[in-house]
Amino acid sequence: MIKNIAIIGAGQMGVGIAQVCALANYQVQVVDVSEVQLLQAQSSVAKNLERLIAKGTLDPIAKEKALKNIAFSQKIQNLQSIDLVIEAIIESLKLKIQLLKSLDQLLPDATIVASNTSSLSITDLANATKRPDRVIGVHFMNPAPLMPLVEVIRGDHTSDSTYRIVEDMVASLRKTVVHSKDSPGFIVNRILMPMINEAIYVVHDGIAIPKDVDTAMRLGTNQPMGPLELADFIGLDTCLSIMRVLHQGLKSDKYQPCPLLVHYVTIGRLGKKVGQGFYEYIPLSDDFPGFWPPI
Repeated sequence: MIKNIAIIGAGQMGVGIAQVCALANYQVQVVDVSEVQLLQAQSSVAKNLERLIAKGTLDPIAKEKALKNIAFSQKIQNLQSIDLVIEAIIESLKLKIQLLKSLDQLLPDATIVASNTSSLSITDLANATKRPDRVIGVHFMNPAPLMPLVEVIRGDHTSDSTYRIVEDMVASLRKTVVHSKDSPGFIVNRILMPMINEAIYVVHDGIAIPKDVDTAMRLGTNQPMGPLELADFIGLDTCLSIMRVLHQGLKSDKYQPCPLLVHYVTIGRLGKKVGQGFYEYIPLSDDFPGFWPPI
């Protein structure tokens, strides 16, 4: 039974997952090497919960309880009590393997290690550890507090008990679980990223400007956000990383990243998080770090 969770990575995904787990009454540690990132994460959770109160979907008592359930630290505390670790660091196989190898030396043998990877092989990650039967994929959608879906991915060595425990934990978060084989991109990104990549090709080939591409897809297919807006929100570097995983893993030219996507990432146009991608973004105030909306 899972009671204590450590989340490695205090970025947008890690913070969102921490908030969801804390609201479900798990004891959560958010761990990051950056003290600045941790302070921003702590502030972000508090503000997000305040917004829920303002919307009438959360009461102040629940907010205070959730905040008490979360601790922020540059290293995992009380290792023996950690039942589950969720890594939510940058989408890099090399960095994730390095992290999992480090965790393997620290954590109790019974601790389950889950990766929030959006495309990488769970089996490859598990093979880097001494606990391959207790490694599993739990891919939360972004933003985790709002999106109701979680992909649960079983690696070649994931045990039945690990699978059941994690599936039950995710269900306790009031999320809908879908099951995917350990294949590049899993379900969502296997379908979504080629669509985004094709939308970028439409711009690259001079067929339409980004605004018209997004308007066409929103109004023509009833999508809440156009594919280029969504790419900016996800991060163009993340989109490129996933396309490369699909291209290399599935060995098909239909997954070749668009040259315009490669170019934008090369010159640092990474999307909303840096204020510039397919759109320009207005800097927000100091109270709300980031950029919004597209202009």
